[in-house]
Amino acid sequence: MRNVLVLATASIFFSVSLAQQQQPSASTKPPIFEHQEVMIPMRDGIKLQTAIFTPKRAMGPLPILMTRTPYGVPENEKAIMEGGNYDDLIADGYIFVFQNLRGRFKSEGKFVMQRAPRHRNDPKAIDEATDAYDTVEWLVNNVRNNNGKVGIRGVSYAGWTTAMALLDPHPALKAASEQASPADMFLGDDFHHNGAFRLSYGFEYAALLETSKEENTNFKFDTYDTYEWYLRLGALSNANARYFHGELPTWNDFVDHPNRDAFWEKQAFATFLTKTTVPNLNVAGWWDQEDFYGPQKVYELLEKNDAQHLNYFVAGPWNHGGWAHGPGNKLGPVSFNSDTSKYFRSKIEAPWFAYWLHGKGSRPASEAVVFETGSNQWRSFAEWPPQTDVTPKKLYFHAGRSLSFDAPTDAGQAFDAYISDPANPVPYRPRPVTPTYPGPEWPVWLLQDQRFVDHRPDVLTWETGVLDQDVVVAGDIVADLFASTSGSDSDWVVKLIDVYPETYPQDEKMGGYELIVADEVFRGRFLHSFERPEPLKPDGVNEVKFSLRTNDHAFLKGHRIMVQVQSTWFPLIDRNPQQYVDNIFKAQDSDYIKATQRIFRSKEAPSSVILPVVAP
Repeated sequence: MRNVLVLATASIFFSVSLAQQQQPSASTKPPIFEHQEVMIPMRDGIKLQTAIFTPKRAMGPLPILMTRTPYGVPENEKAIMEGGNYDDLIADGYIFVFQNLRGRFKSEGKFVMQRAPRHRNDPKAIDEATDAYDTVEWLVNNVRNNNGKVGIRGVSYAGWTTAMALLDPHPALKAASEQASPADMFLGDDFHHNGAFRLSYGFEYAALLETSKEENTNFKFDTYDTYEWYLRLGALSNANARYFHGELPTWNDFVDHPNRDAFWEKQAFATFLTKTTVPNLNVAGWWDQEDFYGPQKVYELLEKNDAQHLNYFVAGPWNHGGWAHGPGNKLGPVSFNSDTSKYFRSKIEAPWFAYWLHGKGSRPASEAVVFETGSNQWRSFAEWPPQTDVTPKKLYFHAGRSLSFDAPTDAGQAFDAYISDPANPVPYRPRPVTPTYPGPEWPVWLLQDQRFVDHRPDVLTWETGVLDQDVVVAGDIVADLFASTSGSDSDWVVKLIDVYPETYPQDEKMGGYELIVADEVFRGRFLHSFERPEPLKPDGVNEVKFSLRTNDHAFLKGHRIMVQVQSTWFPLIDRNPQQYVDNIFKAQDSDYIKATQRIFRSKEAPSSVILPVVAP
């Protein structure tokens, strides 16, 4: 959920360019913007730090384009002019506004992580929707030379505040672009996936935002390999005992709310995001390491009541916020044969705001535009996921670690097994595992070659033969496991992988590369309810069915399709004790045990991955 201002890569929001039209360097050319910093009053008297950048040579009234963030606002024009990231928007002409949320930097009030929507029957209550409304009201009445139209955009946390602004939009709010917003912090975004706690992210993010109000503070590790550090940390109960001492509100919330109770539910968009009245462009990245679930969920929720056709979706070959900076022709070692990020900014985002705020151009012709990886081409659909010419097909697990679209015929107890040991968990990326923040490995870990775990006995692998034709998938990918554990709780991690040919002339280093296409984890205690967990029956066979989320990918002829299953993914995901405890955040070191995991592949228990296969 982190705004890219604090990523190891360049800032998305604040390294924006002012259309560097063969002019002298930023240090010598005259200022293009008039900059002012104001404290905008909210309805309860709290004032929020706001930076306003108004073009000096505007030929008439301009719309306002706003971002609301907890990560700091630019202090001068130089912070906006670098990188070329806003070239297309600046060419169209906007008054750019950046605002710090309550309790961050110079903004007054108390910062609350993902402040829940207010109670509507309390006229004095505030939330991010009221703060956005009050900000728009002040801007249109106090910023000179504006045309009365406001847009809001943002990535990650700023994407979340963008979506929150849509709850009670100001009449002047005419366009929005929610980009990589979290939508449910227990089911699929930053802090949990299907109830499994995202340890390294949750630990380091809480420290980042709540150690100091005045700055973003990375946790200081005393060990280079954080895999080793988190392993020495032991049970989650040691985090407060040794480091946080109950002083970080977000970590305390993790401890106090281990299940999807009212605390998590009241933050989830599904409980209150029910209408579409402002045009919104939802943006996702296929390899977003933080909020891939969120923008898809926001689109899905708004789509339910979109009679005016105002809800749109874009996805491309990007990590978290990758569309907002750089060319986007490559991510990690994977090339896409075109500048996908530049394409998004110039051909999708800029025309989107130009239409709704300037009255230029036309409405998008297609509701969903996505980049198909593998074949490396843009695709347009009437909806997402597409329903036309797509057939769900099961890719079954077989003996000999093979995958096939043919259903298994083995009867009885056909299975593959491994022993999961919390004392020796599977690393989620090659060691040494550097800190999540400030990176730089974290932003690209989802593209790392999965051969580094092939040798481990606690990772099961199944693989097709060499494909004799392309297999294109577009839509929701679903894991359907039949699994047992000798313990009374377990995690299951499933990865769908594109295996490159051993001989790959386009790039010899990619020979045999194992590239994750889709992945997800599921925590067994939540098999029947995320609100009321219960222990699993030891050695009982359970059908564990969960989404690996949507994707658009072509497994090309000559490649193979692989599936890997494991029960630890450390320290991305905290270690499951593998025996049921009421609250894993309060577990003791002695609660963690080895367990034997079985994945069944018989006629009666046919484990598979369900692929949305596009008709050739």
